[in-house]
Amino acid sequence: MTEKPHILIVDDEPAIRLTLETGLSLKGFRTSSASSGREAVALLKREQFDAVICDLVMPDGDGLSVVRNLREFDKNTPIILMTAQGSVETAFESLGEGASDFIAKPFAVAEVAAIARRHLDARREKENRNSDDEQNLPDEFSKSGLIGRSPKMVAVYKLIAFAARTSATVLVTGESGTGKELVARAVHDLSNRARQKFVSVNCSGLTDTLLEAELFGYEKGAFTGAEKTRAGLFEAASGGTIFLDELASTSANFQASLLRVLQSGEIRRVGATETREVDVRVIGASNENLLEFVEAGKFRADLYYRLSVLTVELPPLRERMPDVPLLAQHFLKKTAQTDAPNLHLTQEVWDALARYNFPGNVRELENALIRAVALSTGSIITLDCLPSAIVEANGNSGEIFTDAEILRELAGDRPNMEELQRRYLSLILSEVGGNRRRAAEKLGLDRRTIQRLIARYDLLAAPDEDAEETGVESSAAE
Repeated sequence: MTEKPHILIVDDEPAIRLTLETGLSLKGFRTSSASSGREAVALLKREQFDAVICDLVMPDGDGLSVVRNLREFDKNTPIILMTAQGSVETAFESLGEGASDFIAKPFAVAEVAAIARRHLDARREKENRNSDDEQNLPDEFSKSGLIGRSPKMVAVYKLIAFAARTSATVLVTGESGTGKELVARAVHDLSNRARQKFVSVNCSGLTDTLLEAELFGYEKGAFTGAEKTRAGLFEAASGGTIFLDELASTSANFQASLLRVLQSGEIRRVGATETREVDVRVIGASNENLLEFVEAGKFRADLYYRLSVLTVELPPLRERMPDVPLLAQHFLKKTAQTDAPNLHLTQEVWDALARYNFPGNVRELENALIRAVALSTGSIITLDCLPSAIVEANGNSGEIFTDAEILRELAGDRPNMEELQRRYLSLILSEVGGNRRRAAEKLGLDRRTIQRLIARYDLLAAPDEDAEETGVESSAAE
């Protein structure tokens, strides 16, 4: 029988440790735990673990110090960091120090288990191939402007960090106003091309000739108005990154030209006969579903698959409403640097923002706050400073997040030990169909103890078939 993978859980909160120990044990793992980074390092030095799941922030240091200590003598053990402070910088720094992955709090144990298994499988395959260690990421990283700690944004940060380590083309998708250019800039700023140019081009509204002339350049006399030879943006961005937004609006002819550039690494100026080599990383973006465009014959399939080597899908703001207070504070601080220092929002404004579904996404929220700052007459922004669409919203987008509530939302469900025990027993009973004897066997308890716990927590269980033979009385819960 194959030995169960042994995982070390590191967190200063007993409830988190117990939740993971219980859940991962049920998922087929063997677990040990440590309550501090110092204790974890001591354990890692004297015992071999298959993976480590570690909190990023602890009283005696951070999870990155655990990563650094472990990597001094073990380059391969997967390390998964847990954090309630997700950002693209956190993702990049974690991966740069040698972490294998990171996950946002609150989390589902099933998600943690799946991530652990994925890294264990990858390590096994790597060992089988006897491949070299992956290169470390560069130390530098920059502020991205992406704000949010919700699980969906943490997933975006992870993809950005992974994309920055490669030269592959990237496709950024998402509704208008979600921040696709910010993603592209973050990939560029975190990559080894960061010292070179980042060029952004909106492809919509330009004819094929103008778009190709803009991107690829042109020779003198190539068309009316071409009075001198001019290099295009691909040449200007050589060594760096070019961001092509609104690709869904381009024609079949331009798509064919772009595909040739991606395949060959060469451009031909409009009106020229010779090609020129360019070293440019291409990041494309669209607010339309390009795969649906491919199926409808509106976008080249070969170009789509060439562009979407790595795809980063930005969620709309309505799907990450707990991030609204963070974004609002960010935009207020950004505006206050020049126009209106020490501004605050009333609770009515917070409530209105939380109820609105933001069809214009992050851009709409930013514009609403810029407007509110302009209309405010004191240090407080009141409801009448907001756009009428936000004020008049019916509130069908979800919860209202006050400052205290957003902290609870980010912290997640943290039950006490009594509640964890009740949940664990309920889970075991459900797995054994309410059979007390089998539940007792799984938990290593006698049936009298099981009966007392069932009665204590008012849980449902099947009567013992052999109760009369064993002399065990039925509990009150029966």
